[in-house]
Amino acid sequence: MTNKQAAQSGGWTSRLAYTFGAFGNDVFYAALSTYLINFITSHLFDTGDKALNNRLVSAVTIIIMALRILELLIDPFIGNAIDRTKTRWGHFRPWVVVGGTISSITMLVLFSNMGGLTKTHPYLYLVIFAFLYITMDIFYSFKDVGFWSMLPALSFDSREREKTATFARVGSAIGGSLVGVVVMPLVLFFSLQSNGGTGDDRGWFWFGFIVAAVAFISALAVGFGTREVENDLRENKEDTAGVSAVLKMLVKNDQLMWVAIAYLFYGVGINLVNALELYYFQYIMGYAKGFTILQTINMFVGVVSVFAFPVLANKLNRKPLFMWCLTLMLAGIALFSVAGSNLALVLIAAEMFYIPQPVVFLIVLMIITDSVEYGQWKLGHRDESLALSVRPLVDKFGGAVSNGVVGQVAVLAGMTTGATAATITASQVTTFKIMMFAIPAVFIVIGMFTFWKKITLTEEVHAQIVEELEKTWGKDYVADAETSVDQLASEIHVESPIAGKLMSLDQVSDPAFATGTLGQGFAIKPSDGRVYAPFDATVRQVFTTRHAVGLVSDDGVVLLIHIGIGTVALKGTGFVSYVTEGQKVTRGTELIEFWDPTIKKAGLDDTVIVTVTNSENFENIDLSVAAGTMVEAHQDVLRLNPREK
Repeated sequence: MTNKQAAQSGGWTSRLAYTFGAFGNDVFYAALSTYLINFITSHLFDTGDKALNNRLVSAVTIIIMALRILELLIDPFIGNAIDRTKTRWGHFRPWVVVGGTISSITMLVLFSNMGGLTKTHPYLYLVIFAFLYITMDIFYSFKDVGFWSMLPALSFDSREREKTATFARVGSAIGGSLVGVVVMPLVLFFSLQSNGGTGDDRGWFWFGFIVAAVAFISALAVGFGTREVENDLRENKEDTAGVSAVLKMLVKNDQLMWVAIAYLFYGVGINLVNALELYYFQYIMGYAKGFTILQTINMFVGVVSVFAFPVLANKLNRKPLFMWCLTLMLAGIALFSVAGSNLALVLIAAEMFYIPQPVVFLIVLMIITDSVEYGQWKLGHRDESLALSVRPLVDKFGGAVSNGVVGQVAVLAGMTTGATAATITASQVTTFKIMMFAIPAVFIVIGMFTFWKKITLTEEVHAQIVEELEKTWGKDYVADAETSVDQLASEIHVESPIAGKLMSLDQVSDPAFATGTLGQGFAIKPSDGRVYAPFDATVRQVFTTRHAVGLVSDDGVVLLIHIGIGTVALKGTGFVSYVTEGQKVTRGTELIEFWDPTIKKAGLDDTVIVTVTNSENFENIDLSVAAGTMVEAHQDVLRLNPREK
């Protein structure tokens, strides 16, 4: 399939179906990670024996924590199974539908007392619960991994991918927030008894039913509303990394390790506060509807916070922005701890705590992404999939710990079946506040201190690393050429990848290129923004900043096409890449498109530099057109002869 065909495979139907899938995915996850625990602790066990009820609540929440940690070890096998799936419907869609169906059914059963088993045979219930929970968690992971992994398969056009990803992110944010808005109104609407604003098991069952239905329908929408692009690029070349591989890499990549540790402490802290907020409204304030108000505000504030990130990051840079965000969160926790039942103060404190969370997520994601090039620079090899798997692993581990702790907090604070705000004693309130505010604050401070002391991978450092990698690229691929030098034709021709004014390398303002240290070649002062393949080749490197691409021709020429000087600082703004690493391209295939005014507005040089990075394998590397001549894309401009062995 060509790039144009791949690009045309997207469109509004696929985009909207994928967005609805993201919405349903996060509705399900929010119910699983936060509200299922609330149902279990508040309504599930009513044996008539308070001590037994508490033991059962503790047992269930410990089971959940243990199973969620166990599922981390299963995730790599899930990824491998999806990669190896080959059906007429594609790699991913079958798992989205199957995983969505089974996880939705099991979720619904978990939002019930299973026909009264919690009273008649509570220990049998625990066994069945554990089986159903791990089944649900595994199939949800199949759906989740399959869903987010299919994004690159929907189109090979990076602009279409960006649109789809943006829409999906909005759908995801709305889904995760909206479930918090509707949870208590739905529970109370379907409940036969309000129980001081906490509802009853009937109300929670119908809430679970609606969540399961939305998740199931959204999975079907993805299954029938999207289409995966068939292309050789999607052939899996290596297994998904396991937890042990991630840990080994963390030891070697110190910046990735420290950001993971800082994020882990931070994540445990915020997960505890977020998970206990509903309990606060139910049992401290006695006003469950206040939680609906809070989540409604969060839904809009979260979107604004995400869009504010680029502006804030440009003004403050990531490291100080991270510190300011956590400082605001700690101030919010302090205010929250003394707000009591004052709704206005509680909402202000909760927003001070919530507003920075989307920004912190993006900061951590950006640093983890940058650590890919840091690891490549430090270790000599690139571990992209391993590095990017760290964040979800840490998120899942933090969520698992939070699930286990919340159940124990509910028992210690007396917030179990039959409890209301009126039954909670002063000492139980103190215990609850220590667990909701003091302990999370300690975790957040540890994460804050770790980040400040250990993270040295700033935007400036990353830009320097990327420039170094770009300028040394190609040496590792000399031996990869499929044709040996002594089998080549006597003369090889290299075309101009772009239209413009031809320049000799010594006219380039960057000394590393001008001296030929990085290989011989030529430069073009562009009159257009489209960059094409100058020969049949394999794409060996697509830089994350999208302003450079590395090719290896079928006859052994290792070529770097570098757009502009210092353009790494633009971080990909104004550049669109149309190819993927490992892709076979033919002469004239469009590789990159860039918006020249973006480069000039930033005060940067837009010269396109083309170097043969394995020049030592060739001789008589000469321009075939005089420097200063206006040339067209696809016009021969360089000739070289293989050096005899």
